[in-house]
Formats: sequence, C-alpha cells, structure tokens
Amino acid sequence: MVPAALDAARSAGGFPGRWKAIAAKLERLPSCLSDLSSHPCFARNALCRELLQSVASTVAEAAELAARCREPPASGKLQTQSAVDAVAGKLELNLRDCALLVKTGVLSDAAAGRPDVRELLARLQIGPTDAKDRAVDGLLEAMEKDERSVLSVLGRASVSAMVQLLTSSSSARVREKAAAVVCRVAESEVPDLEALLVSEGVLPPLVRLAESGGLVGREKAAVALHRLSSTSARAVVGHGGAGPLVEICRTGGHSHSAVAQSAAAGALTNLSAVPELRHALAHEGIVRVMVGLLLDCGSNSSSKEHAAECLRNLTSDDDALRRAVVSEGGLRGLLLYIDDDDGGPSEAAVSALRNLVGAVSPDTLVSLGVIQRLAHVLTAGSTGAQQQAAAAICAISRSTRMKRAVGEHGCVPLLARMLEAKSGGAREAAAQALASLATCAHNAREMKKDDKCVPGLVQLLDPSPANTANKYAILCLLALASDNRCKKLMIAHGAIGYLKKLSDMNVAGAAKLLDRLDRGSLRTIFSTTSK
Repeated sequence: MVPAALDAARSAGGFPGRWKAIAAKLERLPSCLSDLSSHPCFARNALCRELLQSVASTVAEAAELAARCREPPASGKLQTQSAVDAVAGKLELNLRDCALLVKTGVLSDAAAGRPDVRELLARLQIGPTDAKDRAVDGLLEAMEKDERSVLSVLGRASVSAMVQLLTSSSSARVREKAAAVVCRVAESEVPDLEALLVSEGVLPPLVRLAESGGLVGREKAAVALHRLSSTSARAVVGHGGAGPLVEICRTGGHSHSAVAQSAAAGALTNLSAVPELRHALAHEGIVRVMVGLLLDCGSNSSSKEHAAECLRNLTSDDDALRRAVVSEGGLRGLLLYIDDDDGGPSEAAVSALRNLVGAVSPDTLVSLGVIQRLAHVLTAGSTGAQQQAAAAICAISRSTRMKRAVGEHGCVPLLARMLEAKSGGAREAAAQALASLATCAHNAREMKKDDKCVPGLVQLLDPSPANTANKYAILCLLALASDNRCKKLMIAHGAIGYLKKLSDMNVAGAAKLLDRLDRGSLRTIFSTTSK
C-alpha cells in the first residue's frame, strides 16, 4: 500500500509543501514497520495488530486524498487543506506509536508470558482517547491487585503519558482517572517516582485540577499534592498551588470530601514548613482557614491535627504571624483542640500554644484557662506534648504573679516527675521551667516539699556532653540551697562530685553551688565531731 500512496502523494496538486511532508512520512513507514515486525511475537500481540490496522487505514486515506488532488482544488481550498493536514497528523501519530511500541518492551513481556502491565502502560501512549481511557481503567485494576509490580515497571515514558492525560482536552472523567493513577504513584513513597512525576511536569495540571476539577478530581489532586509537597514545596507554591489548597480547606465541609480537606491541610502544612513561603501563604488566607478548621466542629481529627501543625510552623519564629494567629482566634482554637483530642493532647497543638503565649497578656492567659490546660498536658500528654507544655510554662512565667499562678495549679510536682523522663529534651524543659518558677517563694516551698525534685535535679548535674540541662539544674538548686534539708539531699545524692567537674568546666553557677554545699558539709562534720 505504501508505494502506491507515495506515488499518489508525489503527483498530487496543490499545497506542494504539505504533500512533500506527507511523502517523507510515508517513506519512513516501511523501516518502522520492519523494526516492529522483526520481533517473533509480532503476530500474536494485540497492540501490533491494532497499530497495523491504524497504519493501513491512514495510508489508504492518504492515497485516496492524493488521487482526488491530482489537480489544484478549484473550490473548497480550506476544506482540502484541513484534510491534508489531518492525514499528515495521523501519519505522524502512527510513526510515533510504532516507535513507542518498540521502546516499551511490551513485546518481550508477551514472549515471557508476563502480566500485561507493560501493555497497559503502552496503551496510555498509543491510540485514540477512548483506548487510553480503557487502559487507565486496566491500570487502576492492576494496581489494586499488585501495586508493587506496576510501580516496578513504571518509566519516564509511561509517567509522561499519565501527565499528558492530565493536561489533555479529553473528558473530565479521563482526567480524574489519570489523577487517580498519579495519586497512587505519589502515595507509593518511592522517591525516584516522586521525582519523576515532578520532572515530567505533573504539578501544574494537579494544581489546575485542584482548582477547577470535579469532586473526585479535586480529592485526588489534593492527595497527590499532599505527598509531593513534602519534597517540592517551593515548586507547588511557584505553580500557584497555595490558593486552591486553601480554598479546599475553606469549603471542605460543603464542596469537598473530608479526604480532600485533610489532604489539602496536610499539603499546606508541608508548605508552611519552608520559612520563606510563610508570608506568601498568609497572603492567601492560610491563618484564618487553619484557625477555622480548629474551631469547626465538623472538621475531622486529621484536618485539625494538620491545622495545629501548620499553625506551629507559621508561628515558630515570626512575631507578625503570631499576632495574626492570635487575632483570628487561634489561641482559643488550639485550646479547644487540646481539650477535645481523644488521643490525648496533641504535641503540635501544645507546641503552637507555646509559640503564642508570649504574644498575649497575662490576663488573657488566665481568663482563657491556659495554665489549667498546660497542667492537664503535664498529667495526660505524651512525652513530646509534656516537653512542649514545660516550655510554654517557662515562656509564661515572666512575672511573679504568673509564676505563682502556675504553682497554684499544681504544676511544680508534675514538672518534678518529668525530671525522670527518658527523653533528654523533656528533662531539660522541665528543669528550665522549674528554674524559672523557683524564684517565686511559693514555688520554692513546693519544690522543697517534693521528694522527687532535688534528687531529679542532682541527676541532671551529670557533666557528660550529651546533657545540656545541667545549667538549669544548677539555677534551680541554687534557689533551694538555703534550705538545710535540701542541701543534705543534694550532698547525699552526689551533687558535690558532679559540681567539682562542672566547676572545672566553668559552667555558670557550679562553683557557687559547690561552695555552699562544701560549707554545709563541713558544718555537718564539725557538728558530728563535737557530739
């Protein structure tokens, strides 16, 4: 068929440049088909048969059109030109599909009797839209049965084909199915595949789908962006992803699924972890939306946790953002979440609370019941949450009034118990809080009465490099050293030995505390000798 069509194309009249290009494409067909047909499984492969049928149809159409164009068209010139361009496009597609079929390795898989995953991936790149639609269905089914096998054969060409389906002008249904495949690939947490998705340009179409897709499409886009934003946060913002994600969070309970809302909140949390992106996110309205998630009783626990993490990131080192969160009701939202979290007080929420306490007045802290919540966390929270609560107590103990209020809410014995925690960070936070509280006489009396306080502080005098809490332990013990009972407890638990080493290391306050204990030790010796 090709030689006849080639002769007809060369003798066709009108549009000489276009017919010359068609002739060049026809000349390339035999070698491409020869490469394909040289494989031993050529005759048994369905894709090969389909491609041959398509090539035959295109060649026949080219020959027929060329025969009708032996003379330049007298009328209907634009219509003829359009037909010629269409034939050229079909020929180019046939050549491309033929080359892709050779490259995909699907023929070798057929020879080995392997599953048809590679054939499905090849079909994503070959043929009309309806065939690609069926291929996506088959691929999703294959991933349900054995996702690992599908992921193991994904390559750049198949990933690129999935991205092209996301950007195609085909039906919304096809784009949503392609988004479902992309979502599964992104969630697989295979670093190479994540990088491949991003490098093949998946972010812009995902952002567009999150912005204007249907319910399913937005959900899949949000889930994929949640995963990809953990490694490509700047690129997501650069492609305009922040706005659509904020909007999904804002209208989650009304226009989107709980899954989409939670995924969007998680993606925004990933974005907020990058300091230079925070003010751009604030401009998109992220503060009000995240506070809204905490205050909305309809938000699920996953969305609320992401919101708490996001607020923690936003307020970690920026006073302007701290004030913005407080003005939007963030403090109240965090307190409500700490109260309502069934799994125990959230570490992220307590950490965000710690960031905010310095941005409000003592009266506000008292009226909102912040100290009571912190005492609750010290009682029922995880080690991480307790550490954050201790840091928050240290932050609010700026005045004698607040220090006394903390002590009156029973925090001193709770902090003393934290001195025995397995986590070094928790022990240090507790020691720092106790050192701050010890300057209040009421709290100092509480520490002197507590059996665990002095022994726990002495253990923190350990001079090993890994222990960074000894400076706080010294400050606290200095405040208690005027009491003879506490002084005897310090000596009995080995404080003098620790302090001699710390004094040699020039740790602040070590020599002063050692001097006090040494004098107390000598008096004890003389008193015993005289008796």
